[in-house]
Amino acid sequence: MSLASWFRWNEPPNRISQRNPTEMVVETLMMELSWQTKQAEKQQRERENEYRKIKTGVDYGWLVSYPKQSYDISPGERLQLEDMCTKIHPSYCGPVILRFRQLVAEYEPEVQEVSRLFRSVLQEAAEKIKEEEEAKKLARQWNTKNKTSLSLTTFKSRSRISPFISDIKTISEDVERGTQPTRRVWSMPEFRSTK
Repeated sequence: MSLASWFRWNEPPNRISQRNPTEMVVETLMMELSWQTKQAEKQQRERENEYRKIKTGVDYGWLVSYPKQSYDISPGERLQLEDMCTKIHPSYCGPVILRFRQLVAEYEPEVQEVSRLFRSVLQEAAEKIKEEEEAKKLARQWNTKNKTSLSLTTFKSRSRISPFISDIKTISEDVERGTQPTRRVWSMPEFRSTK
């Protein structure tokens, strides 16, 4: 038995497994939610400390030790949010995060409100994706309809249009029979009476 087989030097290096883009979107969005939850919790503690400091006039913040994360999303709500995240296309992951951060900065929600705010951003993005898919579908349908209608309009019939033929004899028709018809301009249709 060779020493190389023990150390596996001859094997190619293991490659990082390619993950599904949907899984990566879910993981990224859920990490953003947990980070924003921690930030909201931290801001809430700071507001409570400021309120206590104003109320009592003494700062005991250096004595208080806080747990790493006291608020956690319920498992049912987490599953619902993960399911909503699966509906987000990877190209919308960045805009969803930016919109979520913008709303968190604008509203400065309590810890319990962060998940509801995240849900509203996901619903908004899902509706936008659905609208764009419908618009693309309509555009495809419109393009296929236009192609078929153009093929019908390029079809030329060999029959001539003769709007002036009638069974009633008139004087003008007798006069026109004796004269040569004048040629019309190419852009104008030419009507001839066929006999």
